[in-house]
Amino acid sequence: MFSLYLSSTSVCCQRSTSCVTLVVVLGCLTVLGIVLAITVLERPSTSKDHDTLPEEDGWGNFSTDHMVLVESIPQYVKYKANVTFGIPLEKAWKDLISVATHQVDVVSFYWTLTGDDISVNSSSDKPGRQILKDLEDLPSRNVSVRLLYSVPSVRTNSTDLKILKEKGVQVRSVNFGRLTRGVMHSKFWIVDRKHVFIGSANMDWRALTQVKELGVVIYNCSSLAKDLHKIFQSYWVMGRSNSTLPQPWPPEYDTVINKEHPLVVKTDNVSGSPPSFCPPSRTQDLEAILSIISDAQRFVDVAVMEYFPSTRFEKPQRYWPVIDDAIRTAAFEKKVKIRLLVSCGRDSDPSMLPFLASLASMDIYIVPVGNQSDIPYSRVNHNKYMVTDKVAYVGTSNWSGDYFLTTAGVGLVISQHAPHPVWKTKALQSQLRAVFDRDWNSEFAVHLADLKHHPDCALS
Repeated sequence: MFSLYLSSTSVCCQRSTSCVTLVVVLGCLTVLGIVLAITVLERPSTSKDHDTLPEEDGWGNFSTDHMVLVESIPQYVKYKANVTFGIPLEKAWKDLISVATHQVDVVSFYWTLTGDDISVNSSSDKPGRQILKDLEDLPSRNVSVRLLYSVPSVRTNSTDLKILKEKGVQVRSVNFGRLTRGVMHSKFWIVDRKHVFIGSANMDWRALTQVKELGVVIYNCSSLAKDLHKIFQSYWVMGRSNSTLPQPWPPEYDTVINKEHPLVVKTDNVSGSPPSFCPPSRTQDLEAILSIISDAQRFVDVAVMEYFPSTRFEKPQRYWPVIDDAIRTAAFEKKVKIRLLVSCGRDSDPSMLPFLASLASMDIYIVPVGNQSDIPYSRVNHNKYMVTDKVAYVGTSNWSGDYFLTTAGVGLVISQHAPHPVWKTKALQSQLRAVFDRDWNSEFAVHLADLKHHPDCALS
């Protein structure tokens, strides 16, 4: 059984034994070149072999509350044999489009599904072009499509949304800059009000072939899908030109699914951000993250592209140690083992290094993963997830103050309790930790002390 709830930076919810949390947060995109990993109290042991996630068992059998881990691995990144992988992101997206019969709602920070959108000629954009074509075809199948993107957003030459509008797709932007002084950093899909995707991937061809992403697809969970739809609808309404943030939010945006009352299903729950977009009944993303760290008893493994105990985008920047304090408290007071994988690429902000070095003074190790590419904002570890001995969390936000104060994002909190030891191997929580171990022990991980002048890491 699972209990799940949605958490959001601006919208929140929860309910039961295993939990999925959707977090709505406003933030900005970054990239995968090197992954920095930090561990508290002991260095990781030699990696163990892991089984590959089953591609056939259950895939395509959309039983109630069927949940799968989804990943994209950049081209030419090769791992050793017998390690765990999620279902390919491209396959998951194509599958969701193929099973749609009534409605598809998609939220993405920005849209760049072809190389032309960023003035790049690369054959690796082929999967993105196919996804764009598949979305174009949905209205001809009498499937209603609504798409949301953020203002402000990433500057591109993208014509994706213009093409889709010409095919009958409804498109709306949300000016989070005007509403919260942030951005809409959420990335999720809702299909037929019963299938859900939540993860780190924007609607970008690089997310399919050039950037390391991670997410979760949940099939036939209408309770969770309808709750996430309230978050989508809050964005959609705020996308009107004359919109203003309601105080308080109307009752129709309330939720009975939250940290105190997670949804008990055969899968998971959801949380949100920023606070201004969260009715009191919804669990906020930051609240979900802090609760997960506080409740951990043995270990906390975190993979996030950026880690700053400060704000990043407001001027002047200010110190914001909320999550950092929670990590240090868990490590010092409860002797919880903490491992942190942080991305480091050629576009990473070097000011992150002192914070990571400070954590390293607590016997924390940092690991970069480096890959070279001529494609801008690619070859990055864009994941945003956490796994502990109790729960798994998959979100859309980087870990700095802005993402929880002014930025909109979505997160999924999964608490899974297998009643039989054999089932434990299939638990998403176990799979997510196997993926973390795979990366932590891979040849791409570099200890902070060994970083020095790494050619692919701006922090070195």
